[in-house]
Amino acid sequence: MKTLIICSGGLDSVTLAHKVAEDKDRTLTRLVSFDYGQRHKKELSYAKACADRLGVPHHIVDISSVGKALTGSALTDDVDVPDGHYAEESMKITIVPNRNAIMLAIAYGMACSNGDEAVATAVHGGDHFIYPDCRPDFLKSFATMQGYALEDVAEIELYTPYASLSKTEIAADAGALNLPLEETWSCYKGGEIHCGTCGTCVERREAFDLAGVKDTTEYADENFWRESVKKAESA
Repeated sequence: MKTLIICSGGLDSVTLAHKVAEDKDRTLTRLVSFDYGQRHKKELSYAKACADRLGVPHHIVDISSVGKALTGSALTDDVDVPDGHYAEESMKITIVPNRNAIMLAIAYGMACSNGDEAVATAVHGGDHFIYPDCRPDFLKSFATMQGYALEDVAEIELYTPYASLSKTEIAADAGALNLPLEETWSCYKGGEIHCGTCGTCVERREAFDLAGVKDTTEYADENFWRESVKKAESA
């Protein structure tokens, strides 16, 4: 099954790209990334590196003008990215309204135009708390909507193998696939190296620890995540 992957350059989507590349029942056709005006735009270079490693085209779709209209998020606006555990209420400031719906709709159009049979995205169970457009009901409904949108034109599967899995299980997959972890970008702050304190950095470090996978990524703060996890567990 010819599969297009939405790849941000983060751990989840890069792991999914490598997973699909090794799947005998699928053919990885292309990686699609989106410039939506995110402050951590450097993630796009990590997506390109992934595409180069896997020998497939990398498409960057510029929707930054759309991103400017989606105000109020710490990812696209002049709002501080909060530190702390990913599951804390404060992380909801990182919601970019309708982001996944917009990206998926474009990806489906590209898949149809290129003869792809599936669109894959790496949303996972840990996203459900914060992001409504990562939840199973949304994914199921979106796939149904796209079935109607492309009726009599194309049949395209929405492939979401991590939708009910945890970040820890993705980290375990990354370890099993021998991914160059330092060539994935998760940090929402977009600095020179991963900050180690924002929600995605904390989630990433905790996941590798629980999975027993050595994380080769460099972090500005190597220890913040432990106290953040303890705080979340005692809350």
